[in-house]
Amino acid sequence: MMYMLFLPDRPRVKSPFYRLQSARRERSAMPPPSDIVKVAIEWPGANAQLIEIDQKKPLSSIIREVCDGWSLSGSEQFALRYADGPQLYITEQSRGEIKNGTILRLAISPTRAARQLLERIQSHGIDARLEALKELAKLSADPTFATEFINMEGIATLARLVESGTHFGEMLAFTLTAFLELMDHGIVSWDLISLSFIKQIAGYVNQPMVDVSILQRSLAILESMVLNSHSLYHRVAQEITVGQLIAHLQVSNQEIQTYAIALINALFLKAPEDRRQEEHTNPLDLRLSEMASTLAQKHLRSIILNHIIRGNRPIKAEMAHQLYVLQVLTFNLLEERMMTKMDPSDQAQRDIIFELRRIAFDGENDPGGTEKRKAMYTKDYKMLGFTNHVNPAMDFTQTPPGMLALDNMLYLAKLHQDTYTRIVLENSSREDKHECPFGRCAIELTRMLCEILQVGELPNEGCNDYHPMFFTHDRAWEEFFCVCIQLLNKTWKEMRATAEDFNKVMQVVREQITRALAMKPSSLDQLKSKLRGLSYSEILRLRQSERMSQDDFQSPPIIELRERIQPEILELIKQQRLNRLCDGSCFRKGGNRRRQDKFWFCRLSLNHKVLHYGDLEEPPQGEVPFELLTDKIPVSDIKSVVTGKDCPHMKEKSALKQNKETMELAFSILYDPDEALNFVAPNKYEYCIWTDGLCALLGREMGSDLTRSDLDTLISMEMKLRLLDLENITIPEAPPPVPKEPSTYNFTYNYG
Repeated sequence: MMYMLFLPDRPRVKSPFYRLQSARRERSAMPPPSDIVKVAIEWPGANAQLIEIDQKKPLSSIIREVCDGWSLSGSEQFALRYADGPQLYITEQSRGEIKNGTILRLAISPTRAARQLLERIQSHGIDARLEALKELAKLSADPTFATEFINMEGIATLARLVESGTHFGEMLAFTLTAFLELMDHGIVSWDLISLSFIKQIAGYVNQPMVDVSILQRSLAILESMVLNSHSLYHRVAQEITVGQLIAHLQVSNQEIQTYAIALINALFLKAPEDRRQEEHTNPLDLRLSEMASTLAQKHLRSIILNHIIRGNRPIKAEMAHQLYVLQVLTFNLLEERMMTKMDPSDQAQRDIIFELRRIAFDGENDPGGTEKRKAMYTKDYKMLGFTNHVNPAMDFTQTPPGMLALDNMLYLAKLHQDTYTRIVLENSSREDKHECPFGRCAIELTRMLCEILQVGELPNEGCNDYHPMFFTHDRAWEEFFCVCIQLLNKTWKEMRATAEDFNKVMQVVREQITRALAMKPSSLDQLKSKLRGLSYSEILRLRQSERMSQDDFQSPPIIELRERIQPEILELIKQQRLNRLCDGSCFRKGGNRRRQDKFWFCRLSLNHKVLHYGDLEEPPQGEVPFELLTDKIPVSDIKSVVTGKDCPHMKEKSALKQNKETMELAFSILYDPDEALNFVAPNKYEYCIWTDGLCALLGREMGSDLTRSDLDTLISMEMKLRLLDLENITIPEAPPPVPKEPSTYNFTYNYG
């Protein structure tokens, strides 16, 4: 028997937030004036106040009225902060960001908070000092508080605490966190940091056993020093070497590995060039060539390969970016040779060309006479495939690729002598005009590889495109060239090309290389395997297949069918985009990649009427509930969506500081009255999804590259299904029934 227990109804106490929502619903029929914002304000131990903030009134007057509501004196000692998210202070400059329904909190003013924390930090009580540093580490991310704390010599106080060497464990970790957050605001210059502070931070990095949080902050501080101050680079370079950082690449914590590689990249990026070094810098500093030789060491390369790339953990986005940066900086060491023209009068450089000839035609003796020797050299240089047979040094006067092409050819001739002589002799003995000119091909191939790998260009901020195979060999660039020159020779023969087909062959080879690199081969052997599968005939097949999928058929009936199908497909794409907006996406705040706690999330309500967004402490692992997203924008308030350089946050910053890729991923929602919600998408895919979805919400055309690609793919598939040859095939109206299970399974065969 089941019993039901009925309890008498109790009066429910409605929370101030419920009353706020009820009041908002009751007055929803009348839109509030644009200068009035309805908020709730909290104060510990008291009921929240529901007030209307007049944005035209001074903020101090509003705070005074709030204090009077709770009978608090000295309103100048108080300020308003957000109750959720980062809990930033509200200033006259930032008050325009307050939205209807926002929950605020009355708090002590940033000046008073900074003064109290500074006093508590310098107190003798260990527990009080620890709590103060913990609170400071949290508040330091607020620019308003940071300005007040720095004006009270707060950074100098933290620096003295670190220099004293008396803080350890949690206390030191919070101290370094607060210091880094305060310095990241850019209010004071890094040049003011003392040498004793640098030595202390470097000491934490060089210690064999140190707390993970302390090590992370120490590496991050050193990275910021190197990137933000030329003078501090020299001091840090004297305290920290790449060899000392190698130990941190062998740990199991990928965050530590990421910070260590980021510092290596910073030292590499700021290393002075030799010609400037000798005149203007301390001889103890690390020169660019010395840095290059350190990075090229097999020990460092193998550690990165075995402990990171081939480790047991998946590569996170930030680690992938740092590996990409390291790859770019390593290849940029080739820029000097790439932009160096050959001097035809330089005998040492001419001797390299003589060496190429000697290795290729080693068995032939030089004739005695000068004229005969000159004639034979001219003949040999022609067989080597140089454009200028008389003086091949002239072939290397164009930059790029400059002397880099000659370096590649010499590497092939000396370390892969059999391959070199086979290519040269195989083509020099042909008399059917199908010979592949080795010299010309090697020069043009070097230029092409420099373009593909963007030699000489700075790393892109949002790019993670590193290639594992370049970490598998000490001379990865040269080996890559050797693989590609063999591919070029093979493709030339497959195409039965002549000199007139040179540019056509190079286009095919470029396509073969880029397609193979897109497959991310993990080693040079895998690259060779991928290239073997991309023969000339396969390239033709792929081109034809892609052309067919793009062009379809152009007959009038097919075009009419395509036009009939297209609205259905566009509606399908629109629903997919809106569903993705309902799922939501995480975006990174600001431009500092190192700060891992700056994220925000945005998603569309299920009824497609409201955009919810809010700050997160870390990237979400699953769905983010609407309750955690405290801010919202009604879709009906959205005026337009702008992209790229038209975005407000792109206009505000200097154009010199804007990375091209960041600009391409930026978009903003403009809404009433004159406000904007700014986005920088994590990748091109998310950018297309969000811009398409927002355009669909506003009833506008979805014009992204992804929409065009999806539209072409889906229309092609649908048309091919509708055009299937179904002659003499009866298609049932209903699916066939599932047969019943057999009565026995005696017909089964036992393989045992």
